[in-house]
Amino acid sequence: MNPSPEPDSRPQVRILHLEDSRVDHALVKFALQRSQLNCDIQLVDTLEDFQRELEAGGYDIVLADYHLPGFTGIDAWQLSRTLRPELPFVILSGAIGEAAAVEAMHEGVSDYLLKDNMQRLAHVIQRAIEVSQARQAKARADEELAESRRRLGELAEHLQTGIEQERADIAREIHDDIGGALAAVKLDLAWVGRRAEDAEMKRHVATAMEMLQHALGASQRIMLNLRPPILDQGLVAAVLWLAANFERRTGLSVVVRRSAETIDVPRDVQLVAYRTAQEALTNVAKHAQAKAVQIDLSDREGVLTLEVTDNGRGMGPEALRKAKSFGLLGLKERAAKVDGWLDISSSPRGTSVILSVPLASRLGEGGNINKEDAHDPGHFV
Repeated sequence: MNPSPEPDSRPQVRILHLEDSRVDHALVKFALQRSQLNCDIQLVDTLEDFQRELEAGGYDIVLADYHLPGFTGIDAWQLSRTLRPELPFVILSGAIGEAAAVEAMHEGVSDYLLKDNMQRLAHVIQRAIEVSQARQAKARADEELAESRRRLGELAEHLQTGIEQERADIAREIHDDIGGALAAVKLDLAWVGRRAEDAEMKRHVATAMEMLQHALGASQRIMLNLRPPILDQGLVAAVLWLAANFERRTGLSVVVRRSAETIDVPRDVQLVAYRTAQEALTNVAKHAQAKAVQIDLSDREGVLTLEVTDNGRGMGPEALRKAKSFGLLGLKERAAKVDGWLDISSSPRGTSVILSVPLASRLGEGGNINKEDAHDPGHFV
């Protein structure tokens, strides 16, 4: 007794065949049998039946003739793309012509094959399915990556919001607790100094007063860096204060150009612009070896633009890519969260950090640039 053949363990390919010729359909089945492709093929010959089968689902690939009664393979492909965009679609025709073949590939069909080359049919089907599966896997990976980036952005926003709140809380504590305590100690020391008769004691009191004054200055400076009250006076005032403070601290010349004396923007945009200017100036002080800095601030044409330019040594591409450039990465994340973007350009003549944020509407008409503050932004002395 002959043993029964073992069942085919390969996954079965379900084929939807759109063909008006029973003879050609039989030839397709014969070619697939010869190629030993494990498949199940369903024949339809009208667009209505084709649509019904697509809606029912369960197919792995479509084979379609090009010339059909009242419609073409392109019409079928457009229907298939609407109902089952993930389904690979192969045109199998007796005479498609070069122009029609180019049109079909341009429309996005997976492949086409002439009926007199039927021995390649199984290979074309398998390749079309593999390509489709690869595209679907890539689409899923892209969706997962986009979702991961979205979640990462939300986490970064949450962390940044927490940092800003923590900055404000610490600044408030420094002002209310530490600043108040230091001021009280200063008053007491002054009282002791006025009543001290011993010269050595007066000298110690004077030294303590100097150290206390230094501590008061340091606490004030830390508080202002954490959350300067000048932000409550608007973006222009905050940037001018930041530039003046930077100039006093570093000795570098800073010129601020603005399109108006006041620029009204939403609170979150104002904070992003301020932190961008702050980080850019910090990088200038640390790395640029510059002699001058220019800050341009404008809200013209419905876009807030902040540009910080220095005439230092510039940065190479590797400096922007290095793992520890979290300051610049953080600025880009901040900009994205207010629907803006950050551009950084650098050359041996200097570096420019440009923040651009589209505003929902013109919040104010920009005035002319202050001529006393202006000079050529591209040429520092």
